[in-house]
Amino acid sequence: MQSLEQEIKVLLIESLNLEDLTPDEIDPEAALFVDGLGLDSIDALELGLALQKRYGVTMAADAAETRAHFSSIRALAAFVAASRKA
Repeated sequence: MQSLEQEIKVLLIESLNLEDLTPDEIDPEAALFVDGLGLDSIDALELGLALQKRYGVTMAADAAETRAHFSSIRALAAFVAASRKA
């Protein structure tokens, strides 16, 4: 799971052009929005598209589950891992 978290951190940095961050600087349990990394809804869309392209996962834009999946890198990694098994 840690390697998947690392992959998602790199994907986040690349897809959102966060060149001033390194994967090691991102806490896998830190909030992605508001507090933590401070991402916004446009960032969420871009990250969602990057995840869909890389891992083939799909999410409903307005679902409460999607908000939970995007709460942290760890939550995203768990979602991607579960989607791969399904």
